[in-house]
Amino acid sequence: MAPSARLLHLLVPGIIAFLLCRGATASLSERAPAVITPPNKAANHWVDTWASMPQLTEPGNLPPSPFNAPNLVFANTTVRQTVRLTLGGDPLRIRISNAFGGSDLPITAVSIALPAGGASGVSAIEAGTTQRLSFSGEESVVVPMGSLVVSDPVRLKGGAIKAPTVVTVTIYSKECQASNSVTSHPGSRTTSWFARGDHIEAADLPGAVEGQAEGEAKTGVAHWYWLSAIEVWAAKRATAVVMVGDSITDGRASTDNGNNRWPDLLLNRIIASRRPSLTSLAVINQAAGGNRILNDGLGPNGLARIDRDVLAHSSVSHAVVFIGVNDIGTAATDAATQDALAKRLIWSYKQIVERLHAHDIFAIGATITPFNGPGQGYSDVNREATRQKVNNWIRTGGAFDAVVDFDKVLADPKKPEQLAETYNSGDYLHPNVAGFQAVVDKFPLDLFERRF
Repeated sequence: MAPSARLLHLLVPGIIAFLLCRGATASLSERAPAVITPPNKAANHWVDTWASMPQLTEPGNLPPSPFNAPNLVFANTTVRQTVRLTLGGDPLRIRISNAFGGSDLPITAVSIALPAGGASGVSAIEAGTTQRLSFSGEESVVVPMGSLVVSDPVRLKGGAIKAPTVVTVTIYSKECQASNSVTSHPGSRTTSWFARGDHIEAADLPGAVEGQAEGEAKTGVAHWYWLSAIEVWAAKRATAVVMVGDSITDGRASTDNGNNRWPDLLLNRIIASRRPSLTSLAVINQAAGGNRILNDGLGPNGLARIDRDVLAHSSVSHAVVFIGVNDIGTAATDAATQDALAKRLIWSYKQIVERLHAHDIFAIGATITPFNGPGQGYSDVNREATRQKVNNWIRTGGAFDAVVDFDKVLADPKKPEQLAETYNSGDYLHPNVAGFQAVVDKFPLDLFERRF
């Protein structure tokens, strides 16, 4: 190949990627975001009303073509996502995370609205509810690699938020994430939508019509991208409980768009209780499938992420630590390995509690639920012995301020190493929705009235 031809061969893919990443120039609304100053700072503060654990997106959870190409993700794309807020307040602000991005993240515009019918996972929004957001006065923002940005406070059209309320956040990026390392939460159990072009204020993303180019019709996937938290301005008595967990808490075996993970059902019970002391409690789910305490897996390990996912969040008063099953289930089955693991898990819980207490957070430990059964890869007699050792320490060790015995609720009375059949989703590891409801029904709500 001649030198000039070789040079052209090397340059053309980069030029194409650059042009695609720049995207078509889309006209943006001239209306400035309605930024407000939160009133009464002496009597109010910021509290998380929703959050989700940021993760590095695995290749299989990146968006499909044409929204994903080598070093080219979401070029000239609108991403529309719904989340369920767990605490009322006014105004609100959002966080966008680029924690795991392989490049800076250019955001052209962001809006928040109410979804059509108040439903999760829909692409349409209620007319007249769109509110544009800004970031330190700028509508467009570039989020540096490894960091996050917080929007300016806005008042949601329709008045102060009441819990639970589903909101729609729409993000438009004219330029792209120039890397295939993207921050997301794959286990959203909620449909998100995207389409090429600027649809930041559209009543709905475009449907399929004859003659459309690839990507112009909306595409849906059950993942969240970039959005990591929403906060509300609420009375000083308002606080949040954060759930630190794995796939059981993240909602494996729950219903997509059904908001029936066990933390969702716990929120429902808290609201239904009408206890005055609990009307200002947010329930925040910081769990991820495959997560472990001691080793990275799908996301950073539990010890590594406590600072980011609990301590760095607004007005946290309680934390429920329900994690460890994946440490046991992925470790070797020999007795020596499992015995050493039990000791390390107990040590790790002590470390987590120490760090929670340093921030005056009431630490609630949850026992590890059964995972033995036919065809379950974690099933093993030595692993079960580890689970029993660890659970016995959680119950009696005295490190946690309180304990919720999920194991006792979900175990089969005749085969305590297994989930009760009524609560088994089918894999002998993940409870079904009936199991989620069972642990919620037995959860002592008065724990949230206690403080460290």
